[in-house]
Amino acid sequence: MINKDLQSRKNAATPRGVGVMCDFYAARAENAELWDIEGRRFIDFASGIAVNNVGHRHPKIVAAIRKQLDEGFIHTAYQIVPYASYVELAERINRLAPGSQPKKTAFFTTGAEAVENAIKIARAATGRSGVIAFNGGFHGRTMMGMALTGKVAPYKIGFGPFPAETYHAPYPYELHGISVEEALDGIAQRFKADIDPQRVAAFIFEPVQGEGGFYMAPPEFVRGLRALCDQHGILLIADEIQTGFARTGKLFAMQHYDAEADLMTIAKSLAGGMPLSGVVGRADLMDAPQPGGLGGTYAGNPLAIAAAHAVLDVIAEENLSARAANLGAQLKERLASIKARLPQLADVRGPGSMVAAEFIDPKTGAPDPVFTKQVQTRALERGLILLICGVHSNVIRFLFPLTIQQTIFDEGLAILEDVLTVDATAHA
Repeated sequence: MINKDLQSRKNAATPRGVGVMCDFYAARAENAELWDIEGRRFIDFASGIAVNNVGHRHPKIVAAIRKQLDEGFIHTAYQIVPYASYVELAERINRLAPGSQPKKTAFFTTGAEAVENAIKIARAATGRSGVIAFNGGFHGRTMMGMALTGKVAPYKIGFGPFPAETYHAPYPYELHGISVEEALDGIAQRFKADIDPQRVAAFIFEPVQGEGGFYMAPPEFVRGLRALCDQHGILLIADEIQTGFARTGKLFAMQHYDAEADLMTIAKSLAGGMPLSGVVGRADLMDAPQPGGLGGTYAGNPLAIAAAHAVLDVIAEENLSARAANLGAQLKERLASIKARLPQLADVRGPGSMVAAEFIDPKTGAPDPVFTKQVQTRALERGLILLICGVHSNVIRFLFPLTIQQTIFDEGLAILEDVLTVDATAHA
């Protein structure tokens, strides 16, 4: 079997709406390396979109799944026949999640499910229906997820109308001239023009925007959101689906702030590649829906739960929060040295190992998605997998496994530097 033949079969058998970045097909993977069906090796700086924080096939994850398969069961539906591992994982998450009040956790399957259920919980708890999200945010591809997402292409095109009473306010982007004051004023404008704050159930925001470009919310912005919530009886939902589980240098990104969220969505690296998500929040809020109002056939699948326990063990035992901070500092130092030689590189940012490089046309200052795509393409040709994000598709985001071996990380950085300097000069 070769990639070209499988690509033709893929195009004939699957819809174009499922966008696929690579034209090669995975055969196996180990930690931060991946091999395709033709035997070519790649360094993975994407981690399945921040899912493999503990790397591909970590031995502890594999062992946990195998033990559940060999000694337990694959499925009972937790709502029908429950199991201890679900309860124990909820207890662990409740202890680890930031916030001073007692918490409860419910598990689901996908990040979009977690977002949908967080909105359900907020509406049930407040008796209100309005939700305010932010420009550039990404919250999933379900109807409510798309309604909350603040980026039209490619997520919303052709799919409307979307659920009512969802609104968007500016997110602070210092690089693009939107200050915290202007962002908070944008919320005030929504209150004046679109919805009475007494009808708003929740704000939902990403502490670091994922698809939006890896912009981290300034502390004063989060404090401002918290103050508005307290003033108007609104709940604050932190979408930690991409930022969670040591990615930002702390277990959760909200631990970078002195303001607390009421509810938090989690997914992606929670189970090291197995489909598992959750909502964790104040116990009184989590209890607002009636029995049966939350759940799902596969929600809290026992194989995924077993993997999640192992993920939490690995993060603690290997001190991956500190490792994320260390690796991110190395990457940002390397990019800073390149920035002095590459006028297209406008900004390097991000906490821990949630790092972004933003590219512009140096002659106009406008976002440069063409150059950004060239960087990604040239890197892939050299065996380095990179992801693009940003409202203008002009940002490279780095999401390597936090368990990556230093030698492999250094190899990846060397390829990146060549692509951004030698190759960029050749293609100028």
